Amino acid sequence: MNKDSKIYVAGHKGMVGSAIVRALEMQGYFNIVTKTHTELDLIRQDQVERFFELEKPEYVFLAAAKVGGIIANSEALADFMYENMILEMNVIHSAWKNGCKKLLFLGSSCIYPRMAPQPMKENCLLTSELEKTNEAYALAKISGLKYCEYLNRQYGTDYISVMPTNLYGPNDNYHPTHSHVLPALIRRFHEAKESGIKSVTCWGDGTPLREFLYVDDLADACVYLMNTYSGNETVNLGTGKELTIRELTELVADVVGYKGEILWDTSKPNGTPRKLLDVSKLESLGWKYKTELSEGIKLAYEDFLSHPIRAER
Repeated sequence: MNKDSKIYVAGHKGMVGSAIVRALEMQGYFNIVTKTHTELDLIRQDQVERFFELEKPEYVFLAAAKVGGIIANSEALADFMYENMILEMNVIHSAWKNGCKKLLFLGSSCIYPRMAPQPMKENCLLTSELEKTNEAYALAKISGLKYCEYLNRQYGTDYISVMPTNLYGPNDNYHPTHSHVLPALIRRFHEAKESGIKSVTCWGDGTPLREFLYVDDLADACVYLMNTYSGNETVNLGTGKELTIRELTELVADVVGYKGEILWDTSKPNGTPRKLLDVSKLESLGWKYKTELSEGIKLAYEDFLSHPIRAER
């Protein structure tokens, strides 16, 4: 990408999209196109086609998605599949029709099988069944990355996909029931500390292992790969490090300053037992994460405190 290339970031209001915009601006890119949901509804094919015909962006970062944690995914299976699949197909297809030079599609590590060999390599995709709690979302994301691959193979496009691990950081969603585990813990421990609540109960038994990547590191990797990588196979984006949910919970409580007891409700689901990405391909391409988890959680909590309205989402 040249510094004056026209770059469209889909989903710029979200955590990932806003981080990509920050990364682009920090690196001197200045011709960045963004549209709010009110200005452009990506589920409406007619609106998406009109936008691409008028703007004709040279590069596209597809970070827009309907996202949520275990509860949200379990309660709205049809919505998660339909909205994500339609959104992706609209954007990718219109980008191709209007001569987009390169597109980067953001997936999710949930696309990999529930019991995939750990750490998960890119080539384990579609080798066995998915985790049921987020199957609908995963199927939509798999469709998006496969459509990019098929366009490359049929029409010679240069569309790439990346698979981030669990993300967190500025502009995260702290909804009490529809957020992911790390922001949900930040909110719960903060509210418990402020209210003087003596104990906090968390789902499951705390044994599942998870990997987390700070969102500004993710954005830096996306810009790097847009400039350096071409290929049909996706690229895992992560740290290559993991910890148990129990360890994560204790770390978040410590950062927030919550001193009460942490209890576990084993009647609630754990989710996938382990989700660690093999990042050897990413590192061989010349990129490695910078922000350690403890520092990233501090930065995320500072962002949470500076934008209290986010807690009401």
